[in-house]
Amino acid sequence: MGRGKIEIKRIDNPSNRNVTYTKRRKGLVKKATEISILCDAKISLIIISNTGKIHEYCSPATTLNAIMKTYHDRSGKRLWDAKHESIHNEIERIKRETERMQVQLRHLKGDDITSLNYEELIKIEQALEDGLTNVRERQMEYVKEVRKNSTARTKILAEENKGLRFILQEQEMALHGINREMDMGIIRH
Repeated sequence: MGRGKIEIKRIDNPSNRNVTYTKRRKGLVKKATEISILCDAKISLIIISNTGKIHEYCSPATTLNAIMKTYHDRSGKRLWDAKHESIHNEIERIKRETERMQVQLRHLKGDDITSLNYEELIKIEQALEDGLTNVRERQMEYVKEVRKNSTARTKILAEENKGLRFILQEQEMALHGINREMDMGIIRH
């Protein structure tokens, strides 16, 4: 007894929809695998769920890029327009630039320098000297700031000290006056 036919329409219940998606996705990948093996076909399958999760399958003997290139060459249709091609080229340029900068950083750290010629070593030395000069200049600026703040703080403390000395002197004078009065017998216990 076979299964009954179902009406193909969106499943309203999210839980049921998710279960159906998972089962049918697995079935689709299984069928793609089978046709790839049985018929020696090159297959690439990309499935994107409603949550944005990507599931993919590609025949073992090929890659997605190879399949897309074959598609472009044989159909004449472009899946990538000029904008996408431009973005792809920019990404590749940034990758190359990042790799170049990582090599430069390793060289500046003193790693992987055995393959460098004399002129390249001189350039690295000059870059390090320039960097060291900049670091020392910033250190001097920092020391000047600290000294400036320290001088200002010293002035504030000196003013506070002066005020406290004045108060202490007044209190000492008042205490001496009381002692003198006691000695003269003016104040009695």
